[in-house]
Amino acid sequence: MQASLPSAEPAPHGAARGLDWIDDPEEWAAFSRPSAEHGSGAWASSMAVEGMTCAACALTVEDALRAVPGVLSAEVGAASRRARVVWRAGQVRPSQWLAAVRRAGYRGLPLADLALRAERRRQARLVLWRWLVAGLCMMQVMMYAWPAYTAAPGEISADAQALLRWASWVLSLPVMLFSCGPFFRAALRDLRLRRVGMDTPVTLGIGITFAISSWGTFEPGGIFGAEVYFDSLTMFVFFLLGSRWLEERLRGRTGGALDLLLQRLPDGVEREAAGGRREQVAAHRVAVGDVLHVRPGEAFVADALVLDGETLVDEALLSGESRPVARGPGATVLAGSHNLAAAVRVRVTAAGTDTRFAEIAALMDEAARARPRLAQLADRIARPFLLGVLLAAAGAALFWWRHDPGHALMVAVAVLIVTCPCALSLATPAAMLASAGMLARHGVLVRRLQALEALAKVDTVVFDKTGTLTRDALGLGEVRTRAGVDRAQALAMAAALAAHSLHPAARAIAAAGRDGANEVQWQVTELVEEAGLGLRGRLSRDGRPWPGQLRLGSAAHCGLVGPDGRGTTVWLADGQGMLASFALQEDLRADAAATVRRLAQMGVAVRLLSGDADAAVARVAAQLGIAQARGGCSPLHKLQALRALQEQGRHSAMVGDGLNDGPVLAGADVSFAFGQSVPLAQAQADFVVPGGALMRVADTLALARKTMAVVRQNLAWAALYNAVSVPLAVAGWMPAWLAGLGMAASSLLVVLNALRLSAALPARGTAAVSVRLATEAA
Repeated sequence: MQASLPSAEPAPHGAARGLDWIDDPEEWAAFSRPSAEHGSGAWASSMAVEGMTCAACALTVEDALRAVPGVLSAEVGAASRRARVVWRAGQVRPSQWLAAVRRAGYRGLPLADLALRAERRRQARLVLWRWLVAGLCMMQVMMYAWPAYTAAPGEISADAQALLRWASWVLSLPVMLFSCGPFFRAALRDLRLRRVGMDTPVTLGIGITFAISSWGTFEPGGIFGAEVYFDSLTMFVFFLLGSRWLEERLRGRTGGALDLLLQRLPDGVEREAAGGRREQVAAHRVAVGDVLHVRPGEAFVADALVLDGETLVDEALLSGESRPVARGPGATVLAGSHNLAAAVRVRVTAAGTDTRFAEIAALMDEAARARPRLAQLADRIARPFLLGVLLAAAGAALFWWRHDPGHALMVAVAVLIVTCPCALSLATPAAMLASAGMLARHGVLVRRLQALEALAKVDTVVFDKTGTLTRDALGLGEVRTRAGVDRAQALAMAAALAAHSLHPAARAIAAAGRDGANEVQWQVTELVEEAGLGLRGRLSRDGRPWPGQLRLGSAAHCGLVGPDGRGTTVWLADGQGMLASFALQEDLRADAAATVRRLAQMGVAVRLLSGDADAAVARVAAQLGIAQARGGCSPLHKLQALRALQEQGRHSAMVGDGLNDGPVLAGADVSFAFGQSVPLAQAQADFVVPGGALMRVADTLALARKTMAVVRQNLAWAALYNAVSVPLAVAGWMPAWLAGLGMAASSLLVVLNALRLSAALPARGTAAVSVRLATEAA
């Protein structure tokens, strides 16, 4: 279907050329991925939406997108200001649904477009300039208003008073024409769409204040001539703009982990062309087999194999590995990781949506768009609340009109401004995005924000064993040797044979031999592997052969009768009988015991359900201090056990490796997929822990509890603020400037309270390596 669309001439992304490139099918991979769930020809695209200020804006953008023929679905997150659009290539072009967003009064930009970063920088500077202009004018207007507050009756002549009012009016014009631009545009957009948004009462308040103050300036003897309010107008505009600027910066810090992740990929990369010539190409045009040159400070744009050069790589946000890892010829590097030390030449093995980086980015993008249940409730309350605000303002104006029309309108203005429910709408998403960003920086990926609320209620954690509490590989335990045979020598001989097999037991012995071998390596000849039994061959060292043939494997393979071995034991024997025995055991994760202890300290019950044999499960449970453990469990048995817990009224979290635990991960109240082997895009889990730190499960549970505490604090503050401020405004005891300050402070307090969650996790070494190092190098 792609061929049926006209393609644009390939060119670099950027604001200068607009979005003409977006309809080129060869460019779609830069911001989209095929949507298998919707069939052939369907694409899922991610974009940022600029100009949104509240939840009502998100609903408006969703409605505009869904109305476009060929758009299959649309999801928009108000807090993250991101959208996911699923569309069919044969029925609609990306430029068409972007145009629908623009007609709704917003601007959509693909996340991959350079124009997005430039636009955000431009908007940030513009907001700062609007705030500075409002501040400068406010100070001058306050200077002109000061005599009216301090002078005794008759001390200021009518001409002087008129001059001061006209000067204040002139200084208020830049505030109205420039600083208030965002409020007026948002209100006009809401009016055109016949809805009430967050900026509607603010704009009404600003407009009413300027109108009655101008009337009082032009007609000092009229009904509004007693007093003008240019000082209140400029002051609350200054407060509102200042709070929005700070709010934007704080929200960027609370929920900016996704931006940090997406911006790890450069826009271009140096590719080796025919004849060794190098050329600069767009990152999304890199294909499997391409040879790339990556300099220090740059990120790898694809999964690749190192051909030449040795360097250190930061993989903190991808694998959870905290320290830079060495990568040389033959090693694999991951897309999104940073090259820290030296230039390398690599061959691409996976590109685009096939990389682990793309899976992680898609996972985090999904979380950023999510609407937690409490946030949905607040959004539903916000719209009728705004209508109530307008009615309350009108009622207050009518009540006070007979006493003083000017004062009546200013009371209405105070009600309009002070009751704007920004804090209510921000209370939940600000806290949850802060937690999700913090978890991402520490190696835990949140798939659904709603899961943080569910996790906070968890009182039972159920662990899988293999690959979760234990590592995938076996570890070497007790080593016994024949009299006269040195332990190190026996291990080196067994490792020499085992190095030629892929059996897990052989790999464990080979690894143990590599870790502890200080002796000269043994040479192996006449090697034969008997499937399921073991290996046999001859060994020599320094030209001197070991007498006879050696065997490594099971007791039967080694010709041993009734050996004293427990669990998994590998035997090494020669013609005289046993040379050594190697007891193998499951290698517990280093922090498994500490994690179980910490969960118990948090009042959480820990259980173990595994498909392994009862004896192996009991051994691991005993080592970790888990009282309730059960082996021989199929995925169905695990699911039944979790449902039994739920019937008892318990809230459970399941922690598995994500490979064969799909049903039970989906059936738990909340779930963790653990380990680097997890297929992220298909994972059923609410949280994904790609690294090897099991303690992050306990950390995430603790952070979820703190998050919900912050959410409750934010909601309580929003409710208390309105309960106190609305009566004061209706009673006429709150001037407009104080209403603006109160509204700004309430929103800032909510965001600042959420920001505390950004420092709630200890740096345990899972992803604490600094992205700053790579960023500064770049």
